[in-house]
Amino acid sequence: MRDPRRAATRRRSSADAVDEAADAVFGPSRQVDMGKMHGYLGYLLRRAQLLAYADFIAELTKLNLSPGQFGVLTVIDTNPGLRQSEVSAALGIQKTNFVAVLNEFERRGLAERRAAGDRRSYALFLTAAGKALLRRARTAQARHEARLVEPLGAEERVQLVGLLAKLTRIA
Repeated sequence: MRDPRRAATRRRSSADAVDEAADAVFGPSRQVDMGKMHGYLGYLLRRAQLLAYADFIAELTKLNLSPGQFGVLTVIDTNPGLRQSEVSAALGIQKTNFVAVLNEFERRGLAERRAAGDRRSYALFLTAAGKALLRRARTAQARHEARLVEPLGAEERVQLVGLLAKLTRIA
């Protein structure tokens, strides 16, 4: 039989993690009248993004990864053989910044560049170590997402994802 006190502690722990992330981003909580700010969509989206990002960074830091690096690993894994320029364009990363990410991945043995037709073009592939790290990072991402959607539930998560996808198409 499940102990309801333990379940409450687990729920409190997840909420506490989000509160700690919020405190890290916004400082300790205090009563401040925000006026109409809590009704402004842009403000709420930004607050949610900051909270989500802080929590995701905390998860990935344990793996020596950033959210941007997680995205690069994911795109390379999903599309092995894409050229550097295609991956950087898909993720909106400037080429010079992207080269630094790839150099770091190669140094850590996570990805490799292979000649792709001409001398200036390289196809990207994850190594076995890169795939293993990505599996661990996806587990961390799942924990992060579970904390994010805990107050919503599965149905509201689907609804939120649909609404956010609709909003991102207007940009």
